[in-house]
Amino acid sequence: MRIFCIGRNYAEHTKELGNAVPKQPVVFMKPYESIVLEGQPIIFPKHGKLLQHEVEVVVKIGQSGRASDAKAAKEMIGSLALGLDLTLRDVQNELKNQGLPWEKAKAFECSAPLGSFVDYSGKLDLANIEFECKVNNELRQKGNTGQMLFSIEQLIICLSSIWSLQAGDLIYTGTPSGVGAISPGDLLELSSPELGQASWKVI
Repeated sequence: MRIFCIGRNYAEHTKELGNAVPKQPVVFMKPYESIVLEGQPIIFPKHGKLLQHEVEVVVKIGQSGRASDAKAAKEMIGSLALGLDLTLRDVQNELKNQGLPWEKAKAFECSAPLGSFVDYSGKLDLANIEFECKVNNELRQKGNTGQMLFSIEQLIICLSSIWSLQAGDLIYTGTPSGVGAISPGDLLELSSPELGQASWKVI
């Protein structure tokens, strides 16, 4: 299983971080050890200070292969969930300023909280999934997959043109605006009418 992540896939989030709008998907990866399932704590990393939440829709590949069009891409989807791409923003800014990769800021242990999956039957409108993130019951992020710069189908086509995708691979599809800092003791709650709910405590 591999964890593919997409950066800068919502225009407003791209603007809030002062980045240019990408012309093609920005791709990075996380190791399996980054996953935090529901009921497990998010352990605040020791190598940074500014930890930020990024709520995302996560796609699990159900059928291995490559997709050349949207129909084939949809057929490869097995299920969907809510997740978080946790980011050490202070570390990321230092790395970006030096032109270095982001792994220390994005791919540490506990950086990919992952909710329960909902099977994809093909009936769910992939371009109209609403989702949000609350921290200590305060609404921080609210988004809809229709706001993506690159749709779920486009992401699968792009990724599978480089890597033959395998059943079980995950794709974190990007975050809307509203990212913010979290600290030990905080409760993060994700919800979506289509994908259910998930929550974690930071320690």
